[in-house]
Amino acid sequence: MRIALIEDDPTQASLLKSWLTAADHHVHHYDSGESFTRALNQESFDLMVMDWGLPDISGIELVKSVRAKDTLVPVLFITSRDSEQDIVAALAAGADDYLIKPPRQGETLARIAALQRRSQVGDNEENLLQFGPYTLDSERNTVLYNDEVIQFTHKEFKFAHFLFQNRNRLLSRGHLLENVWGLNAEVTTRTVDVHASKIRRKLGLSTANGWRLVSIYQYGYRLETL
Repeated sequence: MRIALIEDDPTQASLLKSWLTAADHHVHHYDSGESFTRALNQESFDLMVMDWGLPDISGIELVKSVRAKDTLVPVLFITSRDSEQDIVAALAAGADDYLIKPPRQGETLARIAALQRRSQVGDNEENLLQFGPYTLDSERNTVLYNDEVIQFTHKEFKFAHFLFQNRNRLLSRGHLLENVWGLNAEVTTRTVDVHASKIRRKLGLSTANGWRLVSIYQYGYRLETL
């Protein structure tokens, strides 16, 4: 998963980042609400892990701001505030789960895995996935549409697969690059645009079949069901 870690304590941030990276997650760290909010103008994430006591804004206010824009991305609080009132306030504001510091590695990773399953982001182990008129076959890197088999390269299929699994979500180019090509791939955002164009053409995505791939200027793409 692509995870945003909002934590101003460098020791705590380093610890959490090491756990998450070792578990094969891509972690982007922000030490203030402002730096994270700026990032949201250009980036999307599969999960947000945040502290309550940030230097410029409370975690409660930040999660409310996130929820005003994105109701799908899971939010996990990891904070030293341990009263029942605080937990209730965080969940009421839009958080999905709550851990009290100091976090334990096994429990933290298990909670994150549970949020991943519930949000249905990331990889799905099933070989055949049905999305309306489209059937995605991950074993053969093909899509079946109206009894026609459409062949894809490995990267094209992985791109399409990720879009369908995150349908109706706005995904940044950076998010797509990390998921399809890997964190350190030597490719540019232009590569994303070229593959998006190929997928749109090969799948015939249009209002006529109830699907469309929308490009958001200077941000990324959203696969929409109509």
